[in-house]
Amino acid sequence: RAEGWSRGRAASLSSSFESLCPRSISASFTSRQFSSFNALIVDKADRKDKKSPPVHKFETLSREELQGGNDGDEEVVVRVSHSSMNYKDGLVVLGKPGVVKEWPIVPGIDFVGTVEETKSSKVKVGDKVLSTGFGVGERRWGGYAGLAKVKADWLVPLPPSLSPAHAMAVGTAGLTAMMCVHALEDAHVTPLTCKSRPLLVTGAGGGVGSLAVAILAKKGYPVTASTGRIDELKAHLLSLGASEVMDRQGLAHEPSYRPLMKEVFAGGVDSVGGFTLSSVLAQTQYGGAVAACGVAGGAGLDKLTVMPFILRGVRLLGVDSVYASQAARKRVWDDVCATLDGTTLENNSTLIPLSEVPAYAPKILKGQVRGRIVVEIPS
Repeated sequence: RAEGWSRGRAASLSSSFESLCPRSISASFTSRQFSSFNALIVDKADRKDKKSPPVHKFETLSREELQGGNDGDEEVVVRVSHSSMNYKDGLVVLGKPGVVKEWPIVPGIDFVGTVEETKSSKVKVGDKVLSTGFGVGERRWGGYAGLAKVKADWLVPLPPSLSPAHAMAVGTAGLTAMMCVHALEDAHVTPLTCKSRPLLVTGAGGGVGSLAVAILAKKGYPVTASTGRIDELKAHLLSLGASEVMDRQGLAHEPSYRPLMKEVFAGGVDSVGGFTLSSVLAQTQYGGAVAACGVAGGAGLDKLTVMPFILRGVRLLGVDSVYASQAARKRVWDDVCATLDGTTLENNSTLIPLSEVPAYAPKILKGQVRGRIVVEIPS
């Protein structure tokens, strides 16, 4: 079992992005291409039966067997070095309904690696690139394989100051967390407007929540972190910059709920949804805002009324990172490099080999992981 980053691996990575050497690619670079690659494939025992259990297979495939999607317009082949595990990846690995459109599938909605083949002028062989979203790992084979085939428009250059492992310690979760912070900033929720009350981050033990805590704290916001594992995670969340850590039961106690409750928070980042989000909105101060991005606690807004919106001017800001524009992605990665350091990312991550992904899938769905899971892909 991998607990955090091994000392040897952590020592090989810089403790800050700024001290990492830029990754320039020589014009004479020639990519070493392998005739086969390893992949984690998830399939249904009976594809016609929606209730059929998933089957996990680690396979060595030929280069010709690489799939990208059914639209046939994938332009770039990337040699993958690292991926990550997100809540959605756990759903795919365990064959939960509603995510995968076609079987078989290679999960992994994030990946980082080196371009090996391209039909696009937007990238060249040898470029270091990363990918998040756009249906990769859902409708198209994803990052849990040595090779990935995607559109050039879905790729983002790996920032020169970011190592591949650090990039995946950010991944979709960090992209989403930073977009939530940007939504709050664009709504004029600033450290100055939070002088009297903190911002609340729900689901703070997970990938989005933990990175939201770190980002907000680095930007000078007072942060209250909410988690259901307060004894286990309090010290870690305080180390990320939380001013206070509270038990999530304080937000999910339905008998005490009222359409408008005491103004406790200046706003927040919610990755839980359900009654938790309803409770947060009812406790948000006049003119505050809450950025919402998750459904781990349910897709409904139980008991919510319009009262927070029409009597306090509270704003609910929806955030989607899957189909975010390239401009939004550039803003995120620029801000990540300026805000988060390598030590924070390493302390908030667990590095595992691809072979351990099936064992971690149920843990992430049960909320039993801390922060981010970075997956190392065998060459």
